[in-house]
Amino acid sequence: MKAWNFTGTHQPFTKVEVEQPTPGPGQILIEMKAAGLCHSDVGILEDEKWLDIMDLPAIPGHEIAGVVAAVGDDATGYSVGDRVCVWPMGTAGKAYGYGRGGGWGEYVVADIDDVIRIPEGVPFELAAAATDAGMTSFGAVMEAGKLQKGEKVGIIGFGGLGQIGARIAFLSGAEVYVAEVNEAVWDAALATGATKVVKDIRELSDIGLTLIVDFAGFGTTTAGAIEAVGYEGRVVQIGMGKLEATINTYPLIMKHVNLVGNTGGSREAIAKVLEFMASGDISPAIELTDFDGIPEGIDRLHRGEVRGRLVALY
Repeated sequence: MKAWNFTGTHQPFTKVEVEQPTPGPGQILIEMKAAGLCHSDVGILEDEKWLDIMDLPAIPGHEIAGVVAAVGDDATGYSVGDRVCVWPMGTAGKAYGYGRGGGWGEYVVADIDDVIRIPEGVPFELAAAATDAGMTSFGAVMEAGKLQKGEKVGIIGFGGLGQIGARIAFLSGAEVYVAEVNEAVWDAALATGATKVVKDIRELSDIGLTLIVDFAGFGTTTAGAIEAVGYEGRVVQIGMGKLEATINTYPLIMKHVNLVGNTGGSREAIAKVLEFMASGDISPAIELTDFDGIPEGIDRLHRGEVRGRLVALY
C-alpha cells in the first residue's frame, strides 16, 4: 500500500510502498477515508523531543477515519463496511502515528477498544477532526479544566482546536472570551458564542476569568494566561507551539493558580464531540487536501496559512 514515512527530525516525509497490515486478534483493518493534519505533525519534523515517543521509521497520522475493511479474531461489534474513527491515544499505551502505525497510509490496523462508530450524517473529514481536535478540546475544557456552567472561560488561540474548545465551553454554559492574534477569524469566534475577542489574553485580566485554556502554547501565551486568570483560577496548557516557556511565578504563587498540562482526552470525549457534530452544534472550519498533498499541507500549517483544521481525503 502507499504510505507517507517519517524517518527522523529535520527529514522530509517520503512516500513509500509498504506491505498492507493484517488485523490480529481483537483488531480491525480500516480502509482510510480521511486523515487529519496537526501541528504535532509539524513538531515531529522540528523538535527531537518527539522522538522519545516514536518508533522509526513511522507512518504518521493520528486522526483516523475510514471504513472497516477486515475484522480479526475476537473483534466483535463491528462489521466490514462500518464507518469508524479511532481514539488516537490507544488503550495499548502506544499512540497511533507515533508508537504504532498511523493513518497516513491506505490502511491502518486498530485495536477494537480504540474504535468509535461515526454517527449518521457526520462526514469522514469531520470525524477525523473529532478524533484529535475534538477530543483534545473537550479533554482540555471539560476533563482537565473541569468546567462548570456559569464560569468565565478564556480561550487562547482560535485555530483547529481553539474553535472547537470555545464552542464546547459555550454549549456547556460558560461565558466565553477568546484571545487570538489573527483578526481575520474574530467574527468566526464571536459566531461560536464568544462574548469578546482580543489579541492578548492579558487584555482580559479584569474580567475575572476562572479558567483559561491555552491552545496556542507559544510560551508568551502561557505566561499571559497565568497573569490574566483570576484568584484560584485554573490554566490548562494544551498548545505545543513551543516546548519551553518562561513564566512569572509571582502571580502563579500569589493567586494560587492551578497550572495543568494535558494531552488528548478520553475515548468518551470523541463520542461526545461526534454527538455535537451530528446535531449540528459543532461544525468547525475544515480545509481539505488529498493524500499526495499531505507534505504541502504540513508546510502550510508551519507557515500559519491554514484556517481551522486541515484534513486529507483519500
